Amino acid sequence: MESAMTLRGPRVLLRPWRTDDLAAFAQLNADPAVMEYFPSVLDTEQSDDLAKRIQAGFENNGFGFWALEIPSVLPFAGFVGLSVPGSAGLPFMPTVEIGWRLCQQAWGKGYASEAARVVLAHAFTALKLPEVVAFTTLTNQRSQAVMQRIGLSYAEGEDFMHPALPADHPLRHHVLYRVKYEDWLKKQ
Repeated sequence: MESAMTLRGPRVLLRPWRTDDLAAFAQLNADPAVMEYFPSVLDTEQSDDLAKRIQAGFENNGFGFWALEIPSVLPFAGFVGLSVPGSAGLPFMPTVEIGWRLCQQAWGKGYASEAARVVLAHAFTALKLPEVVAFTTLTNQRSQAVMQRIGLSYAEGEDFMHPALPADHPLRHHVLYRVKYEDWLKKQ
C-alpha cells in the first residue's frame, strides 16, 4: 500500500498507508459516532474497498487521503487528504476536495485542523491547485468548524442536495466551503 509521500506537521504525520492500518481503518469505519454524518457504517469488506479506492487516488491523481499518525500517541488516527469527489451530479465539479475522518480518541485535540493545514499547503504549493473545496452535511458542525479554522469560507448560496442520497434522506442537505490559492496565500 505504498506510493504516497510523507507530510509532517508539528504533532502529526501524514504518511502512506500500511497493510497493518486496515484493521484500525475498519474499526474507524464501523464506529457509529465517527460515521454519524455518513449514510451508514461500513463493514470490513466495504472498508477494505474504500482503502483500495484511496490508494487508487494516489496512483491516478498524485494525491489522496494520507493515513494520519500521531507519533507516540496513535499509530493510526484516521485519514486526512485530497480527493476528486466520486459522486456524479455534484454541482461544483470538476474540483478537488479536502477531507478527513478521525477516530474518537483524536477528536477535540486540534489534530484534524493541523493535518488539514499541512495538506492544504501541499495542495497549493506542491500541486499548484487553484482552489480546494470541502463539503459536508448541514448538520455536521464539527467538520464545518475545521473547514473554517483552516481558512475555507462558506460558499453562500451553493448549498446542495447530495445526489447520491435519496430525496428524503436526513443527511442530503450539504454545505460547500471553498478557498482559492490567492485567498489562502494572503492568510499565510
